[in-house]
Amino acid sequence: MNKTLLVLSFLCFFSFQKVQSQNLYYPPISSTATWETTDPATLGWCPDRITSMYTFLEQQNTKGFIVLKGGKIVLEKYFGTFTKDSLWYWASAGKTITSFLVGKAQEEGYLSLNDKTSDFLGTGWTNCTLSQENNIKIRNQLTMTSGLDDGGTDNHCTLPSCLNYLADAGNRWAYHNAPYTLLESVLQNATGQNINTYTQLKLKTPTGITGGWFTLDYDNLFISTVRSMARFGLLIQGNGIWNGTTLINSTYFNQMINTSQNLNKSYGYLWWLNGKPSFMVPTSQIVFPGSYAPDAPADMFAGIGKNGQIVSIAPSQDLVVIRMGNAPNSSEVPFVLCNQIWQYINTLNCNLAVKSESKNDLLIYPNPTNDKVTLTNLTKEPYEIFLVDIVGHVVLHQSNQNQISIANLPKGIYFLNVKQGSKTFTRKLIKN
Repeated sequence: MNKTLLVLSFLCFFSFQKVQSQNLYYPPISSTATWETTDPATLGWCPDRITSMYTFLEQQNTKGFIVLKGGKIVLEKYFGTFTKDSLWYWASAGKTITSFLVGKAQEEGYLSLNDKTSDFLGTGWTNCTLSQENNIKIRNQLTMTSGLDDGGTDNHCTLPSCLNYLADAGNRWAYHNAPYTLLESVLQNATGQNINTYTQLKLKTPTGITGGWFTLDYDNLFISTVRSMARFGLLIQGNGIWNGTTLINSTYFNQMINTSQNLNKSYGYLWWLNGKPSFMVPTSQIVFPGSYAPDAPADMFAGIGKNGQIVSIAPSQDLVVIRMGNAPNSSEVPFVLCNQIWQYINTLNCNLAVKSESKNDLLIYPNPTNDKVTLTNLTKEPYEIFLVDIVGHVVLHQSNQNQISIANLPKGIYFLNVKQGSKTFTRKLIKN
């Protein structure tokens, strides 16, 4: 591409970003002000299908749920005693706020993603040799590629004695909470400001987000209302622009929500990316084919936290989807819940027939079972089977066999992932 075409492409993309953000509705900064709504009927959404989705969400221990369309609230539902003013933790969905803050700190010249972590934490923050430690950059913390051993007794422990060398930084992807958590100390030492102060100045004040960071054991958790999480989702839907004001530069923003390394193509800068050719899950080194949420739009990306804290953005559908709550009954694997929510959203339009099992759709039986499971409706194409337990461990992997034995596995919930050609199937399996 010549220089002129490159400049034109950049200008077109920048213009598209500005138009998209300008077309969004932004609620008033005050959390007590009225947030405009859109009647679901104007979108052709069926009341009975909305009710079915709410029933499902309640069964999955949901506390609060919001769907934004173009920034306006289309659906908002709270369960039990939870209200729009109730506070709840984001768990690992809060990693996305940290990603935003790191980008802002780089924009303001406090740090660079290519800086050594030890520049801000001092040497000896790990149990590695000096050369091993110096290879770890802020970029590695953002992309889960520190190379530190995530398989210790406590994945969250930030003490140097817990942070041991396993691979050179950048050569291994592993969902390791401790190196991520230390980004808070990097930010505080780089900016000279407390993490809550910096968050207030760069994120909360411009957008009206409320809440704050608190420490639980080794972890730093963000707590807020469901509506504050929705405000953050709206900011990200608007490409880091809030009501005409750019809060994060476009270069970093685009890097943040795109594949950040070649090991886990579904991971950006602490964001989970859908629609990629493969993905990895926490605690496993298996690379799964397909998308982690195959029923969600391909351009969807999300912050996903323990027990199903979800901020999900689908630019192509102009939607932001928020879920807060306790662990779903089906499992503690948030990917599955994220996909299930999108399955319901896909059926809300009254003009769309509700998808039923077809002759080309995977069926498994018996389910529940305590012995063997048979797969049907697969074509003659080769296929791979991965059986995953509720914490993400792959407990079975086999190819081109339509019957699997789970007799030796503990009772509980499992997820059967089948990759065949261009199709990926995910089914819940119960061992009784």
